[in-house]
Amino acid sequence: MTRNETLACPQPGHPAADDPVSPPGAASTACPRALDACGILMSIGDVPYVWDVATDRLRWGDNAADVLGVTDAATIATGRDFARLLAPDNAETRFDAVMRSGATDGGHGVPFSVQYALVLPGRPDEPLWVEDVGRWFAGSRGEPSQVHGIVRVITERRAREERLAYLSRFDDLTGEMNRWHMTEVLAATVEETVRYRASCGFLLLAIDNVGRINEAYGYEVADEVVAAVAKRLRARMRGGDHLGRFSGNKFGIILKQCTPDDIKVAAERLLAGVRDGVVQTKAGPVAVTASVGGVTVPRHARSVRDVLARAKEALEAAQAKRNGSFHGYQPNVERDALRRASVRTSDEIITALNDRRIDIAFEPVMHTGSRVPAFHECLMRIRRSDGALIPAGEVVPIAERLGLMRLLDHRVLELVLDALRRMPRLVASVNVSPASTSDPDWWEALAAGLRGRPALARRLIIEITETAAIHDLDETRGFVARAKDLGCRVAIDDFGAGYTSFRNLRKLGVDIVKIDGAFVQHLTRSEDDRAFVQTFLDLAHRLGLETVAEWVQDEESAALLASWGCEYLQGRLTGLATTEPPWPSVTDCGAAAS
Repeated sequence: MTRNETLACPQPGHPAADDPVSPPGAASTACPRALDACGILMSIGDVPYVWDVATDRLRWGDNAADVLGVTDAATIATGRDFARLLAPDNAETRFDAVMRSGATDGGHGVPFSVQYALVLPGRPDEPLWVEDVGRWFAGSRGEPSQVHGIVRVITERRAREERLAYLSRFDDLTGEMNRWHMTEVLAATVEETVRYRASCGFLLLAIDNVGRINEAYGYEVADEVVAAVAKRLRARMRGGDHLGRFSGNKFGIILKQCTPDDIKVAAERLLAGVRDGVVQTKAGPVAVTASVGGVTVPRHARSVRDVLARAKEALEAAQAKRNGSFHGYQPNVERDALRRASVRTSDEIITALNDRRIDIAFEPVMHTGSRVPAFHECLMRIRRSDGALIPAGEVVPIAERLGLMRLLDHRVLELVLDALRRMPRLVASVNVSPASTSDPDWWEALAAGLRGRPALARRLIIEITETAAIHDLDETRGFVARAKDLGCRVAIDDFGAGYTSFRNLRKLGVDIVKIDGAFVQHLTRSEDDRAFVQTFLDLAHRLGLETVAEWVQDEESAALLASWGCEYLQGRLTGLATTEPPWPSVTDCGAAAS
């Protein structure tokens, strides 16, 4: 491009602005600030231009050839010449933005901004993306007469944007739809199916034992397996069906025009494809199987939420049956009733917590000989808004399943600490669920309540169940040590239910062991129970542990336990739990408690 063809950056209202094809000397007469602006634009890689619409003449900044990669100035000398470089699939061009804008110039020009691709000679497979920003000015009849603008190359930016747009809809590892996009397609499919009274299916497929593959070979090999499974699934699918990666090892398959009978056939075909030979990875061959749960729409679900929830249920049922199997969702009256009960109980728990309707009941644990209370086990009670109590057996399993037990434990601990402060004669035990043993908030509440009150700590016994204790012995040992460091004693509840060995019991370092009531309630009638309890009491004494027999029903059982050396009794014989405090409260027991 020659100097005569370069741009002097004329501004609207400047003498040069009315002469877009002014002679070379016109550049020297352009305003200095405009020249400075041109220089700044060109220094950062932007190409300024002026397009005279009437003559179709384009004048460019000196850097046009370098930035746009144009070797022949004639190829961009006019609007028509420039248009020949436009990629055929551009959605919009500068011509569209200017000549078809429909806007009116009020005297200051009409702004525009457009992005498009250029295909340069010799580089047909490497489009050059540019951003064209400017302003057009109207002539005497109001039509676009002159255009001032800058062009900057955005190929790399465009590539990043396209990459981000791709990742927002597709999974990078498999190239299939990601969860968000798959859910979007599923919603459209469900809506269409319901509207036209058709039938479709949704399968949720999980690769079996991915955790073991991770442990044995590493995450990179597991990724290879996931990618290979995606290809095998795609190869076994019909053309109109959709595949997406639901989560780490799970895929969702949307089956259009699929009847309840078809869904099982499709699932078996996909399962066969997954297990069809080992997957070759960089760590060697890996055998792979998958399990599938399926649901039919609209027969068993009419919304995306129901489709996903019921496909997940079906998948869990397939995995419980055996790896590599299929299970189709079927309505279950008992399961649905349990789910409704869970929702109802969950609402009651949350409401009771918010309304502070959580209470504690005190159940005495007596000295076997004197029948004097040694301590009281503090049991949680939840009151409904009408004052009725919700049975603990109804609350605890649901609370544990829904992750609400931690909130209940925290509230019960607050109530027990408050009772200990108000009743200096009270010695209390409190149960803690497995979810709370490692909860920092629970530990903080315990430490704060005992801080500066060593006498109060000595009156508190923390109970953990045997099944929770044997789940992770090292973690339980840490829990016991931490509680004893605060000055509390620790008891194992329901001993015998989890079949803890005496060797492990010794390692835990607890102070008290409570014998599971299932071995005590029929003590007088069961020789096996008598043998277990008597043997256990003998070994517990050798380990220096205090013992409590739960569910003691009668004097005959109490006499046997006393003869075997059991220190404490708990159950119907010695008194059931009551919300009435065992000791009167005092106005200020801070000094006594500390």
